[in-house]
Amino acid sequence: MATHPTQELIQQIDQYRDDMIDMQRALCQIPALAPENDGDGEAQKADWLLEHIRNWGFDRIDLIKAPDTRVSASYRPNIVAMLNGRRTDRTLWIMSHLDVVPPGDLSKWTGDPWELRVEGDRLIGRGTEDNQQGLVSSLYAAKAFMDLQIQPELSIGLLIVADEETGSQYGVQYLLNHHRELFRPDDYFIIPDAGTPDGTMIEIAEKSILWLKFQVKGVQTHGSTPQEGRNAHKAGAELIVRLDELYQRFVAQDRVFDPPISTFEPTKKEANVPNINTIPGEDVFYFDCRILPQYDLAEVWQFVRDMASAIEAKHGVSVQISSPQEEAAAPPTPPDAPVVQAIRRAMQELRGVECRPMGIGGGTVAAYFRHSGFPAAVWATIADVAHEPDEYCLISNMLEDSKVFVHMALQKA
Repeated sequence: MATHPTQELIQQIDQYRDDMIDMQRALCQIPALAPENDGDGEAQKADWLLEHIRNWGFDRIDLIKAPDTRVSASYRPNIVAMLNGRRTDRTLWIMSHLDVVPPGDLSKWTGDPWELRVEGDRLIGRGTEDNQQGLVSSLYAAKAFMDLQIQPELSIGLLIVADEETGSQYGVQYLLNHHRELFRPDDYFIIPDAGTPDGTMIEIAEKSILWLKFQVKGVQTHGSTPQEGRNAHKAGAELIVRLDELYQRFVAQDRVFDPPISTFEPTKKEANVPNINTIPGEDVFYFDCRILPQYDLAEVWQFVRDMASAIEAKHGVSVQISSPQEEAAAPPTPPDAPVVQAIRRAMQELRGVECRPMGIGGGTVAAYFRHSGFPAAVWATIADVAHEPDEYCLISNMLEDSKVFVHMALQKA
């Protein structure tokens, strides 16, 4: 009896274990840091990768250069590798990124962040999970088809982009702005850059992000003569408490998200005066707001400004409000979108588990696709230790996610 292509491909991926570790080792040794992180970009890492995969058998490999004079190469590299499928009307796009974040405090690492360590099922090193796990697993999914000379049902398009960690201006945004012809509305878009340890979460939606900075200005005076000043700290404290009414104003719930509500939380507080017996004339604090997509951020701004105006009138202070970050949520990917269903079918057949489409409070690069009208899903099986000291990925996750990509590329639905 002939072996089903899926089984052949899965067996082939298992044979790549050592090769995938070797690729992780080589990539880990090339720090790809953005200029914002005191780095020289991703060109060296992209050059190594292009040299390595050039003869694998892709139908096309393109290097798209986003100009950036801050780096020695004068560009930020974006790799597009294509493998043609039987269908000509749909491509399975898998997007990973080249750049990593700095290692941070080296004393918190148990080894060199730029030298891969293999400890059992773990590959330890900066970038191993974020995002070399997705990069390597997607590359070897495509390689399995090429090595076995099996044509996938869907074309496979690998996007290996720059600048994900610092805003994506030179990465996916550049591709969408200057090479939009690559993509079609019926294509599948999957980003293996977030997930859960069991792989059962498919991220399909994000909340809007609104960070608020409040600068309350009054009049400083001695602690024994409060009538001579205007206590900015007292006014700010009352404003913080009253802003809890945001929870009563924006009450909608959406069970796609966890928590299913909009959240409005005071976070950072700057120092005001150094001594106890001085009433501060200035108080600065921050809020982190994560808002369900159905709400217009302008409504939130108006509510906050009205509350601040009431505090100004009561305490005789001024309140300046600014936003260090404001990002309106992209339209969510529908839970029944074809790409979501394709992941769910693969996970059911390969692992016997049900996946749940969910929303998250933070932002991902999937938002750029969604804003452009392309439903995208963020999915991976990950340990969720990105950006941490001793960052690692599991070899088993790398292999098993590669098999999910193979299964998706063979689906006819």
